[in-house]
Amino acid sequence: MFESSDVSEMHALVSRHFTTHRLRILTDRSVNGRSRFRSLHQGTVAMYEIGYGTAVEVEPGELPDFYVQIPLAGSGTVAINGRQLGSPLSMAGPGHRLSMAWSADTLAWVVLIRQEAMERALTTRLGEVPSGPPRFEPVLSDAGSTGAWLRGISGFAGWAEAGLLDRSPLGRGHFEQVLVHGLLDAQPHSLSEALADRGVGILPSALRRATTYCAEHAHEPISVADMAQAARVSQQSLRAGFRTHLRTTPLTYLRRVRLDLAHRDLLAIADGRGIGTVTDVALRWGFTHLGRFAQTYRHCYGVTPSQTLRRAGSR
Repeated sequence: MFESSDVSEMHALVSRHFTTHRLRILTDRSVNGRSRFRSLHQGTVAMYEIGYGTAVEVEPGELPDFYVQIPLAGSGTVAINGRQLGSPLSMAGPGHRLSMAWSADTLAWVVLIRQEAMERALTTRLGEVPSGPPRFEPVLSDAGSTGAWLRGISGFAGWAEAGLLDRSPLGRGHFEQVLVHGLLDAQPHSLSEALADRGVGILPSALRRATTYCAEHAHEPISVADMAQAARVSQQSLRAGFRTHLRTTPLTYLRRVRLDLAHRDLLAIADGRGIGTVTDVALRWGFTHLGRFAQTYRHCYGVTPSQTLRRAGSR
């Protein structure tokens, strides 16, 4: 956990974990004079506990990923695209311009869902790559299906605090998927009707088996033959299915799964929850050509693997 009496240090830390933003201190009054930042989990779904210790206005502008804000204490307001919401229990995503005002005693959980994770979930559900990110209704309810999803977030935090997410990679991956797909079902958004029209008939069952196999065995040497055997179809049918429904090849899909896992591991090392080098992580997930790994990583995440690791040294 990070604590500081210097709000500018907190500003820099939050920028590194989320996105660059404007921070304005609204008053000289503070609560214990200390900002607080706790990373509960890093991954395709990340979770943080944040409190500035003084009244602030935060303006990150347009967002690259999806953010859910769950207030734990204090008070505040949230505005999206200039419209003030009726509750700080809210979420925003790509295409939204976010601004927040927090009281000095505000403490909140912030859940970050990477845009690429949301896109993969929608591709699986729709059977095709969506034309753009979903626009979610920004105000969340603490009742009904959204309330159940929020209770799942509490369980996720409990797993993280107990160290279970670090000790069980398979369980962590399943939990992250439950949260992403659960949010798509619980909170209204611009693609809700399209998902309802598809019903449970998402990807063909063979492709579901193949993508599940990739997620659960990404740490093992996997061939197209292995994936086809897991999917219970021929290699030719598997390739055709990936091309038709996911617009990619089986091995390209597997490489992206492994790249996301490498990204997660680098974030964990930068956050002090793991040890290793870029080479260690690359080889762990089957990337033996380090130059190509760095190039692909930068294309997907906007920074090099070593820049991700250097976050730790800049704290």
